[in-house]
Amino acid sequence: MSSWNFKENYLVVRASVAIGSFSLAAWLAGCTVGPNYHRPTAPVPATWDVQEPWRESAPKDLIPKGEWWTVFHDDELSGLEKQAIDANQTIKVSIARLEQARATAAVQISTLFPTLGLTPGSTTPTAERQGLSGDRPTSGIPVKGAVQQNSFSLPFVAGYELDLFGRRRRSIESAEAAYQASAADLENVRLVVTAELAGDYFSLRELDSEIGILNRTVQALQKGLDLVNSRHNGGVASGLDVAQEETLLRTTQTQAQLRLQQRKNFEDAIAVLIGRPAPDFHLPSNELNAVAPPPLNAGLPSDLLERRPDVATAERQMASANAQIGVAKAAYYPTIDLFATAGPQVSDLAKLANLSSMFWAVGANVSESIFTGGARRAQLQFAQAGFDANVANYRGTVLNAFREVQDDLTALDIFIQAQQTQQQAVDAAQRTLDISTNRYTGGLVSYLDVVTAQQNLLSNQQELVTIQGQRLTTSVLLVKALGGGWDASSLAAIQVKAKLRDIIAP
Repeated sequence: MSSWNFKENYLVVRASVAIGSFSLAAWLAGCTVGPNYHRPTAPVPATWDVQEPWRESAPKDLIPKGEWWTVFHDDELSGLEKQAIDANQTIKVSIARLEQARATAAVQISTLFPTLGLTPGSTTPTAERQGLSGDRPTSGIPVKGAVQQNSFSLPFVAGYELDLFGRRRRSIESAEAAYQASAADLENVRLVVTAELAGDYFSLRELDSEIGILNRTVQALQKGLDLVNSRHNGGVASGLDVAQEETLLRTTQTQAQLRLQQRKNFEDAIAVLIGRPAPDFHLPSNELNAVAPPPLNAGLPSDLLERRPDVATAERQMASANAQIGVAKAAYYPTIDLFATAGPQVSDLAKLANLSSMFWAVGANVSESIFTGGARRAQLQFAQAGFDANVANYRGTVLNAFREVQDDLTALDIFIQAQQTQQQAVDAAQRTLDISTNRYTGGLVSYLDVVTAQQNLLSNQQELVTIQGQRLTTSVLLVKALGGGWDASSLAAIQVKAKLRDIIAP
């Protein structure tokens, strides 16, 4: 009877231990201190403040993902953009930083696996030969004179830290979020560089158009000066008429020369963006002519949160900072390190492989800081303040994104109307010049009326080209503000997955 009770009690104890071990393992697996991440809210307007309808026939999907600049249908611009993607040094810096972030995440993920190596400290691998004195002191045990002996040991140790309270898991979570933030930052740098290049390109083309207008005006003024000179030589026109026309001619020539200097500045800026030395880079002149910006649709303001890489960068930085709070909280709890040491220890190398020459030890180290002088509390406060700062940065980035899109939408709407009215002004100025020239030829007005009409036409033509160029550069800014066709869902693929070759790498 007692034997049966013992057996029953033994089975009960084993079952209880098994159930308890399983429960403990399940509890430990789910015990991760620190707050779980939830994206903080940000103020989002319902609609954009624009005149309706706004480009309803052109959905935002018309912006190609990646190569957004192709919407402008300019082969020369597309070629420059591809050079910038391949050779821009700012982009290369961001690529290197992304690799650093990936390596940092890989370092954290490596902590999921145990370590194996040669034991440091007193059991370091040794190979020595020593001689013992024949008169060495003993504890009553007789000795047989001097002795020489060898000693060889080759210990190995395996170690593993139990992640009881999620410190390691939170560290990995933080590193992976930082890795994704770096990936989004790289996309933002690419967007900024390519948008800056497109803006400089259209500004240069605007100057080409303005230089073309000035050069054509110079030619017209030279013909006018020849006419006035011939009339003056014939006694029909006065010297005042000649002086007025020559003054306008020389002033226009000066403007054309100054525009060349401005054009060179933009050309040099483009050279830097595409990774070329400025003295070796030149772009042929090419006027804007009747280039029209592509129709664009801003979509809903809420879409912007998923389409701007800088917003995604700020959001991922929040997630990384949130995980650091868990890392700081885990410092309040003990750590347990498991270890195992084994290896041969012999006096003769020939016995190195004998099982009887092996020594081993297994155990666990438990450590817990009892008094830290407030360091742990300060670290937790630091992590919480870092998260709060990232939340504020995220909300500020979102607000700035809405501002940029709204500004560009408003500007484009104004430029569209301004270009129409300015074209009408140019047409009216041309008619004024034609009438003034005919009346002067007929002797009805002085040449001052012709000069005034010429100045007025030139001024209006320059203003029209300026509006056209600003409309193109603002379109570039709007595409940039909308994220350039990028989508934050692509960040889901930015992860570090442990591979066997990486795990066993030294």
